[in-house]
This record gives sequence, structure tokens and C-alpha cells, in this order.
Amino acid sequence: MKHIIILGDGMADHAVDRLGGKTLLEYANTPNMDHLARIGRTGRLNTVPDGFLPGSEVANATILGYDMNKVYEGRGPLEAASIGYDMRPDDFALRCNIICIADGKIKNHHGGHLTTDDSQQLINLLNEKLGNDRVEFIKGIQYRHLLIIRGGNKHITCAPPHDHPNEQWRELLVTPEPGYEDNGEKFNEDESSNRMTAQQTADLLNDLILKSQKVLAQAPLNIARRAEGKDEADCIWPWGGGYRPQMKTLQEMYPQIKRGDVISAVDLIRGIGHYAGLHNIIVPGATGLADTNYEGKAQAAIDALRNDDFVFVHVEASDEAGHDGDLELKLRTIENLDSRMVGPIYNEVSKWDEPVCIALMPDHPTPVEIRTHMKEPVPFAVWYPGIDPDNVKTYSEVSCVNGSYGMLHLTEFMDMFMGIDVPAI
Repeated sequence: MKHIIILGDGMADHAVDRLGGKTLLEYANTPNMDHLARIGRTGRLNTVPDGFLPGSEVANATILGYDMNKVYEGRGPLEAASIGYDMRPDDFALRCNIICIADGKIKNHHGGHLTTDDSQQLINLLNEKLGNDRVEFIKGIQYRHLLIIRGGNKHITCAPPHDHPNEQWRELLVTPEPGYEDNGEKFNEDESSNRMTAQQTADLLNDLILKSQKVLAQAPLNIARRAEGKDEADCIWPWGGGYRPQMKTLQEMYPQIKRGDVISAVDLIRGIGHYAGLHNIIVPGATGLADTNYEGKAQAAIDALRNDDFVFVHVEASDEAGHDGDLELKLRTIENLDSRMVGPIYNEVSKWDEPVCIALMPDHPTPVEIRTHMKEPVPFAVWYPGIDPDNVKTYSEVSCVNGSYGMLHLTEFMDMFMGIDVPAI
């Protein structure tokens, strides 16, 4: 039996007064998602363990069956793997956004929707002015880049910029974790002697944040944007740092998976796929935004399932719309996922002699009226040929409360999902 997870990042939401008290999934026109719920079984899943923030790296890896308490090393190392950067033993890798600040606040986490082409000149400039033997900036996709601190210490606290729109950026600067301050008590106790302390690492990162503003202000891109009254990509914001993770592959965890694939426009998800032993499929026109190539990703998933037995296809668009607080756009991304991906995939694989098990879910809510990730259960639907449906008729945060799977926790979903096996016709 083959398995596919279709994941709409940040797709879940809250009830919205403008929508008559409905959530976006309740309000949107999603006949294909509703069909899967009606002919399949549903439930809810807690994707974020206690003690963790509801980041996409945590939620997606948990959905894939990883115990975050055993493997979590932050977002940066996962994105390093996707970019193709082979981390050294002393590397500390951080996700490095290029953001927009205005009036002393974080205006947005994406530098005015910075493009990958435009970001190249900014990364080159940052390396020229701020890079050295210890500090290196590595280009990723759009506003999502990588910062390597050689000998850096992971015991620091960083604020993910998408969680703090319209907040004072100076109040969000990097600090050592409690107990890892340079007070002679705990710092450096579990690190090799050549590592910086947590305080030294925090001081270095804060210095880079401040200096980056002066450097980026002189970039031709920002000079042109300033003249046009557009948002500038005017500050780096590092977060999600860690060392090289130690993760088993999905093949080692689930013998049912002989070969699997990940399809995403986001470095983070590709990085998880790399360590999970999945083949990364790059789809032309996949952007991570509302203009992504839904049809291309759907066809890539179908083609991958013809030869392989597990596919994880990830769509970022709803999450970005949620962070921007754009209700109409997020509704459109949900409806596009339904009509341009969920429908085509189901319509094709449901006709195959080799049975395919489909799961549909978000990783976490990104409510448009809050504009940040929430640590709340997400709805999921599962269908495969011959499944005994439950009584849920539509797919939403509200309807799936009554699903027959009930409330699953963390790795229970993947254990359940991979345990489904129906023989070929």
C-alpha cells in the first residue's frame, strides 16, 4: 500500500466574525476536502510537544513521527541540509530572515516579499561587509536564508520574527537561555572547549543585527524601494539555531517505506526530508506563496506515487497569508489547495489497482486575526479504499472534533497512518 500526506501549512484558523463566526475551513468552498472527510475518517492531532513553540519545523517533523525531545536541533540545521550546506562539527546554523522594520517595530518577516533573485545581492553584500572566518551568510529562498556561526552556542533565546509583527524589535534581541549566562554557573558545561559561551553568541548575533541595518540600507535594492515608498528588506533576523541533528530515516522507523519523497518550496521542509531519507522533488514554479504551482506539485506527487510508496507534499501558501493577516488571500489559498491539489490527487489515485492511503491536514493554525502560529490541535482526514467512514460530513476544525480517530497526540498519527495496510486488488 502507498501513502501520501497532503499538508496545508498554517491552514487551520479560528472563528472569524467577518465570516459569520465560521472558521476559514468552514467558510471556504472545499468540495474535495469535504468529500475526503465524508468517505473517510477524521480526527484531531496535537502536533507540538510540551515545552516547544509551535514552529513548522516542530509540527511537521512530529507529524512524520519524530520525537522532538530526542532529535530537535532547531530550524537552521534543517534548512542547511536543504540548501546543500554540509555542517561541520563546530557549526551553529541559524535560520536568517531578511525582514522589514519601520518605526522601531518589525513590520513584516519577509522583507516586503523579497524574491530569491533580489536576495542574492543582499547576501553577497552581507558577506562582504560582515562575513569572516566565524560568520557566513548562505543564500536560501526568498527571504529565508542561513547564518553559520562557527563555534556558536545553541543555548540562546531568539524570537521568530513571524510571531512578533508590529512589536518593538529591540525588545526581541537575542539573550542567553536562563542558566547559561556568563555567570560561571552553567554555561559551556556541555560544549567543547572551542565553543563560544551563550552570552558571547548572543552578543555577536545582536551586533550583526545592528550592523546589518546599516549595510542593507546602502543596498541598491533598498535605495530603489525607499524612493518608491515600498517596504525595504533592511535587517537580518537570526533564529531557530542548532547543531547538526541526529535523526533516523523514515525507512529505519517504518519498514513499510522503501522509498519516499518530499515536495515543497520551503527549505525547512526539504531539510526535514533530507534527514528523513526522503528524495526531494523540485517543482518549477513552486514559490511558497499564493502564486505557487499547485498543479505542478499535484502532478509531481502523482508521478512519485507511481514508483515510490510514500509522499509528503507540503504547501506553504496559507501560512504566509495568515502571517500577513490577509483573510481573502488565505481563503483563496485554501480553495486552491482543494481544487488544484486535493481533487486531482484523489481523482487519480482512487482509480489505481494499487491502493493509496491519503491524509489531509495542516501542521498548526496560523489565524489571520492573530498572525502567528498557535499551539492547538489540527483537524485531519484519512481515506483509503475500503475504509469504514465515520459520521463527519465536512472537513474543518469544528467538524473533526466528532471524528472517530478522536484526539491523537504527536507521533501517534504517523504510527496509525503507516499501520494502515490494504492489499492490492
